[in-house]
Amino acid sequence: MVDLQRTLAQLTNRIVILEAENEVRRVQMRYMALCDTPVPEYGVRNPEHRIDLIMELFSDEAVWEGVGEYYNGQFGRAEGKKAVRQFFEGFHQNNKDRKIVLNCHYVTSEQIHVAADGITATGQWVHIQPWLFSNGEAVLRSSRLFNAYKLCEDGKWRFTRNRTENVFIAPLHSTWASDYPSESILLKP
Repeated sequence: MVDLQRTLAQLTNRIVILEAENEVRRVQMRYMALCDTPVPEYGVRNPEHRIDLIMELFSDEAVWEGVGEYYNGQFGRAEGKKAVRQFFEGFHQNNKDRKIVLNCHYVTSEQIHVAADGITATGQWVHIQPWLFSNGEAVLRSSRLFNAYKLCEDGKWRFTRNRTENVFIAPLHSTWASDYPSESILLKP
């Protein structure tokens, strides 16, 4: 009987860990998709609504920061949900003159570690991201992501830290995406 109870406890713990890993992955990938341009169909109505949806993924005490030689100046650090929201609002305001036509996150090298308590976790990824601007400028970026999450009282996992560290930024030839459609087929009825 003791072995059965121990086995059930171990299996229960393994299920909790697997479910937590999956929820952390889901939060991270939803965030990436909501930051992509054009936005995949998530019912996004306008830029303000996109920020609302992104902010649903952050805890009240969350920190968003960009680190590294290039990212320190461009992104900086925002502490607390209100400051994180202001960061996103400012980012879109600062890029009005050269509208982002394409921005897509490709993510790899995943590592998710759920704490023994089952309510906190960290995740690391490497991502590569092409950007195409309306003025024809194009760059390729790569970053390492070092993020932290927690299971909140409402049962949802959220970011407590979203940290992106610059690996490289390289210019792309202006014609690398010359056949890029002006709008996503995902958004067409």
